[in-house]
Amino acid sequence: MENTVLYIDDIKKILPHRYPFLLVDRVIDIVPGQSGTGIKNVTANEEFFQGHFPTSPVMPGVLMLEAMAQTAVLVGATAETEELRGQIVFLTGIDDAKFKNQVIPGDQLHIKVEKVAQRGAFEKWKASVYVEDKLCVSAVLSAMKSGKTKL
Repeated sequence: MENTVLYIDDIKKILPHRYPFLLVDRVIDIVPGQSGTGIKNVTANEEFFQGHFPTSPVMPGVLMLEAMAQTAVLVGATAETEELRGQIVFLTGIDDAKFKNQVIPGDQLHIKVEKVAQRGAFEKWKASVYVEDKLCVSAVLSAMKSGKTKL
């Protein structure tokens, strides 16, 4: 891919996820296949805030981990060759997850990912979520390309 930015239409061509589970609005600062920053604008209208928690809304940590995984897949796709493009990628592991600060309505997530290893179909990504300059979540994610192009 030649874009240094992935917009929502580009994202939908790469990820199979759709509302309410598409958790990345844009990807910026891309070094193809190696690193980038996903953007997620968190609004009070997000479905998960209705139950987590109605009187004190907080974005669930597992959804931040999912946003990190989606961002890694998007950045990885920017360097894929034609034969790899469109393969489904599955999360296979989460290591060293640390939750530091809460995310609330009105926050903008900056989801930073960097590939730290690859062996065949398996990849490992260092990932973190920031709101402004505050670290909210960090983890090392493992993923595998399935070889399938459809679920």
